[in-house]
Amino acid sequence: MKTKTILSIALIVTSLTSCSTVENFYQVYKTTADASMALKDNLLVYEDGNCKVIYNQWVDGGDIGFQVYNKTETNIYLNLEECFFISNGMAYNYFKNRVYTSSSNIGSAQSIGKAVTGVNYLQLIQTNSASANTMSSSGKSVSSTEEKTVCIPAYSSKYIKEYSIKESLYRDCDLFLHPTKKQIKTLTFTNANSPLTYSNRIEYKVGQAGTPIKFENKFFVSEITNYPQSEMTEKKLDDNCGEVIGEYNFRTFTEYFKNSTPDKFYIKYARAGMLKH
Repeated sequence: MKTKTILSIALIVTSLTSCSTVENFYQVYKTTADASMALKDNLLVYEDGNCKVIYNQWVDGGDIGFQVYNKTETNIYLNLEECFFISNGMAYNYFKNRVYTSSSNIGSAQSIGKAVTGVNYLQLIQTNSASANTMSSSGKSVSSTEEKTVCIPAYSSKYIKEYSIKESLYRDCDLFLHPTKKQIKTLTFTNANSPLTYSNRIEYKVGQAGTPIKFENKFFVSEITNYPQSEMTEKKLDDNCGEVIGEYNFRTFTEYFKNSTPDKFYIKYARAGMLKH
């Protein structure tokens, strides 16, 4: 009887699991940058006489990483010890003095001779020689220390990435956590009452003997909206320079975000539900 009860419970759980579905939602953050930055070619750009600092925040959790382009004919040296990500007043170092280790292994086969004793077909004890193959390996590891200074050659770029902007959802009674299309609402903020202000403080020199130049790229969250996936993404027919890929019954589609911009980021989350019969 006990076995039947356990089996019944297992069947119910399996049935419920097979009927479950997952709905995806997105919390989208629109940000406002300070006046020193501008949208150019679908990127957010800070520029001075020596370099461009380029941002594209549109990833899950937000990307505060930055690309530095050297406009000069001389190497630019980025001092990571004086570069910081600052979120709501808390500073996080870009230089962490880490040690990186990489290793490699080389394997080789060896044949080892040995004596084997047994009974032959005449039922007499007989000793024969035999060989066995074994594998041996040798390896080496190389350690390198994180560099305090990043050199950016003339007319080239390097990308500095370390932190996400935000990892947890913002909760408010005026925002439906799992909205329908008709329940979508946007909260707006100023720099003074924003739930999230953040920045990158950056220092560099033009040439090794140059004078340190410091600046800060500041942002604040100005809008927050929760969306169902149907309002966030759309599927488009794959094509190659206008030519549809595949036969009619085998055409492929790719899912795209509808309104992605470099001054926005999102957090994707889900709700498990049951299929209706």
